[in-house]
Amino acid sequence: MEKEDLKILNKGEEEEMELQGYRLCRWRLALVGLGVLCTGGFLLLLLYWMPEWCVKSTCTRTTARDAEVVLLRSTDEFRRWFLAKVRVMLAPGSNPFHSLDTQTTSPSSPSSPSCPFPSSDSPPLANGHTPHHSDGSPAQELIRRFADYQPTQIRYFTFHSTKYYWNDEVQNFEVLTGLDDLQVSCSTLHLEHSAGLTRNQQEYRRLFFGVNEIAVKVPSVFKLLIKEVLNPFYIFQLFSVILWSADEYYYYAVAIVFMSVISIATSLYTIKKQYVMLHDMVAAHSIVRVSICRANNDIEEILSTDLVPGDVIVIPSNGTIMPCDAVLVSGTCIVNESMLTGESVPVTKTNLPNPPPGDEDDSAYDTDEHKRHTLFCGTNVIQTRFYTGELVKAVVVRTGFSTAKGQLVRSILYPKPTDFKLYRDAYLFLLCLVAVAGIGFVYSIVLSIMNKVPVKTIIIESLDIITITVPPALPAAMTAGIVYAQRRLKNIGIFCISPQRINICGQINLVCFDKTGTLTEDGLDLWGVQRVENGRFHLSEENAYKENLVKSQFVACMATCHSLTKIEGQLSGDPLDLKMFEATGWILEEATEEETSLHNRIMPTVVRPPKQLLPPEPEISPEQDMELYELSSAYEIGIVRQFPFSSALQRMSVVARLLGEKRMDAYTKGAPEVVASLCKKETVPESFAEVLEGYTKQGFRVIALAHRRLESKLNWHKVQNINRDHIETNMEFLGLIIMQNKLKAETPGVLQDLRRANIRTVMVTGDNMLTAISVARDCGMIPPQDTVIIADAHLPHDGQAAKITWRYADQPTKSTRLEEVNISLEDACHVDEPKTQELYHFAMNGKSFAVIAEHFPDMLQKLVLHGTVFARMAPDQKTQLIEALQGVDYFVGMCGDGANDCGALKRAHGGISLSELEASVASPFTSRTPNISCVPSLIREGRAALITSFCVFKFMALYSIIQYISVTLLYSILSNLGDFQFLFIDIAIILLIVFTMSLNPAWKELVARRPPSGLISGPLLFSVLTQILICLGFQTITFLWVRQQSWYTVWTPLTDVCNLTSHINESDYNDTEVDDHNIQNYENTSLFYVSSFQYLIVAIVFSKGKPFRQPSYKNWPFVLSALSLYTFLLFIMFYRVETIDEFLEIVCVPFEWRLKLFLIILGNAAVSVLVETFILDIVLWKLVFSRDKQGNFGVTPAAPTPQTGIDLRGYKCLSSLCCQHKLTPRARYMHLAQELSVDPDWPPKPTTTTEAKPRPENGSTYNIMLHS
Repeated sequence: MEKEDLKILNKGEEEEMELQGYRLCRWRLALVGLGVLCTGGFLLLLLYWMPEWCVKSTCTRTTARDAEVVLLRSTDEFRRWFLAKVRVMLAPGSNPFHSLDTQTTSPSSPSSPSCPFPSSDSPPLANGHTPHHSDGSPAQELIRRFADYQPTQIRYFTFHSTKYYWNDEVQNFEVLTGLDDLQVSCSTLHLEHSAGLTRNQQEYRRLFFGVNEIAVKVPSVFKLLIKEVLNPFYIFQLFSVILWSADEYYYYAVAIVFMSVISIATSLYTIKKQYVMLHDMVAAHSIVRVSICRANNDIEEILSTDLVPGDVIVIPSNGTIMPCDAVLVSGTCIVNESMLTGESVPVTKTNLPNPPPGDEDDSAYDTDEHKRHTLFCGTNVIQTRFYTGELVKAVVVRTGFSTAKGQLVRSILYPKPTDFKLYRDAYLFLLCLVAVAGIGFVYSIVLSIMNKVPVKTIIIESLDIITITVPPALPAAMTAGIVYAQRRLKNIGIFCISPQRINICGQINLVCFDKTGTLTEDGLDLWGVQRVENGRFHLSEENAYKENLVKSQFVACMATCHSLTKIEGQLSGDPLDLKMFEATGWILEEATEEETSLHNRIMPTVVRPPKQLLPPEPEISPEQDMELYELSSAYEIGIVRQFPFSSALQRMSVVARLLGEKRMDAYTKGAPEVVASLCKKETVPESFAEVLEGYTKQGFRVIALAHRRLESKLNWHKVQNINRDHIETNMEFLGLIIMQNKLKAETPGVLQDLRRANIRTVMVTGDNMLTAISVARDCGMIPPQDTVIIADAHLPHDGQAAKITWRYADQPTKSTRLEEVNISLEDACHVDEPKTQELYHFAMNGKSFAVIAEHFPDMLQKLVLHGTVFARMAPDQKTQLIEALQGVDYFVGMCGDGANDCGALKRAHGGISLSELEASVASPFTSRTPNISCVPSLIREGRAALITSFCVFKFMALYSIIQYISVTLLYSILSNLGDFQFLFIDIAIILLIVFTMSLNPAWKELVARRPPSGLISGPLLFSVLTQILICLGFQTITFLWVRQQSWYTVWTPLTDVCNLTSHINESDYNDTEVDDHNIQNYENTSLFYVSSFQYLIVAIVFSKGKPFRQPSYKNWPFVLSALSLYTFLLFIMFYRVETIDEFLEIVCVPFEWRLKLFLIILGNAAVSVLVETFILDIVLWKLVFSRDKQGNFGVTPAAPTPQTGIDLRGYKCLSSLCCQHKLTPRARYMHLAQELSVDPDWPPKPTTTTEAKPRPENGSTYNIMLHS
């Protein structure tokens, strides 16, 4: 047996994991049980928090095949651990796609090679497992029904709502997704899978695939409560509360319990609400009644939960919500896919092609490749088109969580953790505090033993030090700033489902934008048409709504070549098709259901021009037959067959017939280059490329039209079964339609703001490249003087390696040589002549991106450094681009309209969807404002929230250290702070300040620098450490100085300096409560006053305003709180109120000492403000910020503003003072920029080709060669 049996699950996929097999060990279990008893249950908690420890301490390693428990570890950067229990079920067979009727009882029978799970010949009840039945009685029932069959053991485990089954052939666990596991070809799907399943087959498959339901279980409040309460921090709080109660700090314990209860209740409410929302969204249409075809051609109605892959469902004519993923095998559907794509534009789905078996077009069915024939779960079928006597049928491909909608819900249920330096640093910082607490812990024990303190007091006081140093209110304080930011975002119409991402948005330094609907208006306007006749272009015309064109092939193509349909009397479909059809002024009529059912075939959709456009007809004499006349004079075109638009083919076609004509016509529209390639050469004008480039450079969207007269032998029936390749050939070029996609009014201004703030902008679109470059120039993404280099990559062919050819998109308007101050490319301490740098941008299409990613992986990083336009990008390529940018340490924002940007929106650090449809559930942020003005707002709020988090964290760290210093000093005289002193500090000062200092709104504009990303950075550490030293210094001075005063003596009620009356009888104090803890003394009172002011001083000093937040004086709740506390503290310090003094356990001190305390406090405030404001802000802060400016590292910087120039000059002077070495950039994109700045071959010249050279190690290398 192989002990170190490490398996890889989901290889190459997003959810890739390592798997190790374990089996339970009784003696280890017994030892752990003993350990749990000895530690009072703490060991159990530790094992709950650490799944790997839990498995390794209770189990022994074994092979994955024999495992009882599997330990899983993600292979991503988070390396998270999970455990899952392996179950065994008995089933009549081992493969869900086997037919039970044909299965043999012999376990050694060969299984079909195409089946993913061959029969297992494992011994019954191996390893002493008790078999579990996945659905209880159905398995028993099936086994009883097929009593002749030997029951097979099926081993599986469930993880993140997915079942993994053991596959003996590959010796690993695998997921059963559905029918596409079989890799069936289109013809096989029609031939073998379109008849339906028997009831037995359906029940048998359900054992493996389970119930067809996306079950979002809403956990009970109790379950959520237990999970929340077992959080390490709440356990620490429980420990603190028990400790304080033992030390009789009841009030503070109650206050912390009260805070924790509120925090837990809020958290439970939010989590429960999100679960309920998701459950309602999914459950709204998860269970419906569906009609299915049985293998004997019977139609049976069942619940959608009973569906399994392979079932054939009948789509009702009045539409339905799809309960599963299914592929159409007959008929046509009009579907609204907004749930998945974010676009509410109806899409026409046609039946899957049925080529002859073995034909080259007979490819394996794939949901992505054949999505035009696939109905996805959760999408809304609006209506169906069918033949009489033939139902609209679809074969179920995937069910439950394997469906497209199921995968979306899973990504929401089990999101990746948010990785951000701030949170990692926060844990490190807490560890530092724990280390400080450890020192105090040892110090208090040693001190107490030396002073012969009772053991109980030693334990309580030494543990108390730990609870003081790690503040229990920290999580609530850190959350406050984010909650306030979320509320402010909501007020400006930005909704957030992942609040932790707000902080990360403060670091964004690159934003990717979708083009259509995001940078530009959603709809297109018809700018004009340019017809072609006899291989020559006519002059462009404004529209085609003319009498002389009404019967032309050009207008016929515009009127018929679309996928429009009428829904409730309204024309509906793709906006481009809609604009094009409306421009003709024609009328579209569709047959009703009643009309369709009267005929033997589909009644075609008919288009006809309005009567006013047709030439006037001669008047008719009364004896002429009216009906015959109308029939002969009517000009109508019927659309016989549609070949829907395919993004892979970049075109759509229709076959149509003019009323009264025998021969049919084919019309095609699509990308000009593609359509021209399908036409006869003589019909395409010589100036075609030149005219097309002229339009695309101006940013127009150009569509070409073509026509072909079909042979008379092609009748209606043949047309229905013909392949589109036979139609789309030898066509005649008709001309161009020019559509205008206007920029949204806000786009140029927003992009200019981002550019000014040194935030790079990138366009990622599915549109044509030249159009995209033109839009990028129009909106200011590419300045007019910059060069655009297009990278055209080609796959290896004919023995030649993959290569990239470089060319200029166009010549820029001005000289491309700019005088550019570029600090990082020179030595930081030389401030001589400015560096001249050529500004350039790369542009490429999706095809080139894929080739470069595969064959030039090391080149890709260099290209994304200056890549500005990525055109014709598929949805998964958008996600890959985001990953590539993150790979060079950019913090990436993504803004899209949700159409096909879901993956990219989820993957980016800050994804913001401009669509309010259900697809936006996948995006962390959704904007109600349908333009990109939300992007700077989000970044500003992110920066404000990030600075607030720093302020709060620094303040909470100082609060715990100040209190730690006070307590440590008082421990040295066997004293402590009083119960109500703790209460006043923690509730009245800390909570009030913490929850109001987070209220500063964001600064009104984006500045050209970013906040630091982590707590472990020079300025922040300098800030915290200097303030700690200042506080330590002033508290120590106070503690030592008070003991040097002439009036100082050990305090007792009799020696109180305020008791000036000499006739007080000692017996008056006999009944006074004895001060066991030695709280009331001069040291305690002096330190209480000084430390109380120190909390307020550091709160004001840390509460930073400009350039990321509004100044603190505009935050009136904070100002009011601070002033009230200052006033109260000064009042009780200078004016004695006996009730307050008794409550806070402070003693009376002479007035002169109060004045000295006041001077100490003023000195403390002055030193704190001086260090933080002048030394930190002016010297260190600017130094680090300037280093962080990406513009300084050669990455397309913004045009320098006068202020920037001053900052840079100031920075250089400071650099010359502070350092004598070259600054090394931290981010990888900065390193790359430095390397490329000295590379003579970069950027590639437009006369060169880069060829891939295979390299034996990982990756590839390349040669740059001049063209011959």
